[in-house]
Amino acid sequence: MFAKQSLENTKVRGQTVLVRVDYNVPIKDGEITDDLRIRETIPTLELLEKKGARRIILISHLGRPKGEKKPELSLKIVFDRLKELLPDRKVFFVSDVSGPDVEEAVEKLPVGGILLLENLRFFPGEEENSTEFAREIAESTHADVFVQDGFAVVHRAHASTSAITSEVPSVAGPLLEKEITALTKVAKAPVHPFIVIIGGAKVADKQPLIERFLKIADKIIVGGKIAADISDGKLTEEEKKIFADNADKIYIANDFVSDESGAKLDIGSESTQKILEMLDGAKTVLWNGALGYVENPEYAKSSTEVAEYLGKNPQVYSVICGGDTTGFVENLQKKDESLKYGLISTGGGASLELLTGEALPGYESLDDK
Repeated sequence: MFAKQSLENTKVRGQTVLVRVDYNVPIKDGEITDDLRIRETIPTLELLEKKGARRIILISHLGRPKGEKKPELSLKIVFDRLKELLPDRKVFFVSDVSGPDVEEAVEKLPVGGILLLENLRFFPGEEENSTEFAREIAESTHADVFVQDGFAVVHRAHASTSAITSEVPSVAGPLLEKEITALTKVAKAPVHPFIVIIGGAKVADKQPLIERFLKIADKIIVGGKIAADISDGKLTEEEKKIFADNADKIYIANDFVSDESGAKLDIGSESTQKILEMLDGAKTVLWNGALGYVENPEYAKSSTEVAEYLGKNPQVYSVICGGDTTGFVENLQKKDESLKYGLISTGGGASLELLTGEALPGYESLDDK
């Protein structure tokens, strides 16, 4: 059960609403390469319009400018994309997060208008979780309500996730509620048979996830560079013991596709087939970490076959998380719109911390129901 006050049940008619979104999108050569995180906020903006919010102020970070103003990390590029996605809405941008320019922009904002503020991490107070910085934002925007809808940042105790909730009544947005609800269900009450697929590069990064789900998963499948390292014996003694002690529950891919140098960059066809057989009949699947080096199509075969199997089997409630995995699956969906998943999470670190039982300050600090 979702324990926090939600936007759905909050009156915002005629009010100024401050929304923490996550517009930390990948950018290459001055272009956004994946706008999922922007598109995922559209339902929230539409809900605010439907509920009669007078003004909508959006705050986010982009990249890691470390408290310095870096033009290449300005949210202006996100603003341009947001305008394209909302051609019928009045969307504006201001190159600050507090002070006279923000106050003026808020005052001029038409009824139902949307204002995006500059990159929060241009200012040291954001990552310092500064109460003063949060108060300046709240006062400059004249916010009546704060909506936390940036799931990917709620594991951080920053000014826009933690301190701000002491300044303004604070509720959960639809995206945050959707992600928390889905991931909590998988972590605490999955429908069985329940299978966890683990990929990625480092055993150490995924060890907490493996240990957590050994208790409740019917099977854990390991691929990616992790499986290659296991095959090559590149494990600590503690890691070796985890796999040895749980050999009946953990399946580790054991044949690989290599490049000319011998580097194992994808799992092989035999292991892929075994994984598909294990998935047959599953009711819940959690997938974190690609099974190969999916940036190169030559080594994306196993991940593609698993993604297509999950996306074409509606009886499976599949949760996809982890940046490389979600980006890969989203690109497949662009080519094949028939692929459907239970949840493609927008949060990398946040989803991992929730799944392993870590605290989420940006969620816990919201108003209780």
